[in-house]
Amino acid sequence: MKVDSTGLRVLSRAECMQLLASAPLGRIVFTDRALPAIQPVNYALDGERLVIRTRAGSKLAAAVRDAVVALEADAFDPAGRTGWSVTVIGHARAVQEGREEFSRLAHLPLAPWTPRDGQRPEHQDHYIVLPVEQISGRRVEAYS
Repeated sequence: MKVDSTGLRVLSRAECMQLLASAPLGRIVFTDRALPAIQPVNYALDGERLVIRTRAGSKLAAAVRDAVVALEADAFDPAGRTGWSVTVIGHARAVQEGREEFSRLAHLPLAPWTPRDGQRPEHQDHYIVLPVEQISGRRVEAYS
């Protein structure tokens, strides 16, 4: 078992991917007007890629287009003093509407967080794909 300098167990790539699949909520880290920004997002795994559904006119959709971003997901049990954290880094890209890939992603279990307004084009679905280029994770294990 590999541990880091703080005593946390270092997770393998396979363990990280398995944990990502179990947590539908994460925080995406990106740059907004030259400043760091963090926003909660729901996501789904599509092979070795994370898929995020947002609105076409959203700040997130504009900010992460062809940018290097990070996504962090975690789960903790304060009573049991256990938990894990996984971070993914990759080049995010938008999926163009009308392409076959867009239609396929529309069938993933990704519900929008906010109420939908079908009357406004800027509120149409928009998908961001984040390939898992780098991944790391740590597990907090109970101690006495």
